[in-house]
Amino acid sequence: MQSNMCGRFFRHGVTWSDFHAWLNLIPPDEVDPPEATYNAAPGSYQPILRKAHGGHVELAPALWGLVPSWWKKPLKEKTFTTFNAKSETVAEKPVFRGAYRHHRCLVPVSGYYEWTGRKGSKTPFAIGLQNRRHFCLAGLYDVALIDGSELHSFTVLTTEANEATSGVHHRMPVILHQSDFARWLDVSEKVDDLMVPFPSEDMTVWPVHPDVGNVRNNHPDLLSER
Repeated sequence: MQSNMCGRFFRHGVTWSDFHAWLNLIPPDEVDPPEATYNAAPGSYQPILRKAHGGHVELAPALWGLVPSWWKKPLKEKTFTTFNAKSETVAEKPVFRGAYRHHRCLVPVSGYYEWTGRKGSKTPFAIGLQNRRHFCLAGLYDVALIDGSELHSFTVLTTEANEATSGVHHRMPVILHQSDFARWLDVSEKVDDLMVPFPSEDMTVWPVHPDVGNVRNNHPDLLSER
C-alpha cells in the first residue's frame, strides 16, 4: 500500500519582501526570514502563514504533524500520523475537523519530494512549479496544551494527483494559486473548490539524488537532476 504522500518538502530562502508581496505580511522587527531547507520532514518545525488575532497575516513556526486541540496526553503517546490530511474527508475526521473549521494556514514551499519504484530501489523525484521559486500548500494548524505548554502544529492537505505527478504517486498536496491565499485563510469562506489537483501544465517533475532519503542530508545539491 502506498503512503498518503507528501512527507518531505524543500524551500529555498524566502525574503520578507516575498512574503509581503503575497499577503501584505508585515515583517517582524529584527527577525530574519526563515532559512532555506532542502529536506523538511514530519516532526520538524516549519514556518506557516496564518491569520493572527488582529486579522493580519503572521508567519509562525509550527510542528509538522498536527496535534488536535483536544489531545491532552504526552506527545509520545500519539501513535497516529497527521502530517497529511485527505481533503475529501478532512471536514468529518475528528482529528482535523476542528482545525478545518477554525484554523486554516498556508505552508510556504518551493516543492516536494515523492518516491516511486520497488521497495529497496525507489527513485526520488522533486516536484515543483514551472517558473515559480516559491508557492504555498493548503494547510491546517491547531494549538494543543501539552504539559502546560502551547504546542502549535500543522498538516498539509492532499488531493488526487494530476497527470504530471500521477506516475510518481496517486496523491499530491493541495497547491493554491496566489490569488486564493487570502480566501483560504478566511475561515468564513467555503473552500471546497480549491482542494483540487493543480494544473499539470504548470508543474515540473525531475529525478533527484537518493541522499534525500536520509533526513540528515539537507543541502541544495539534493535537487540536482540525476
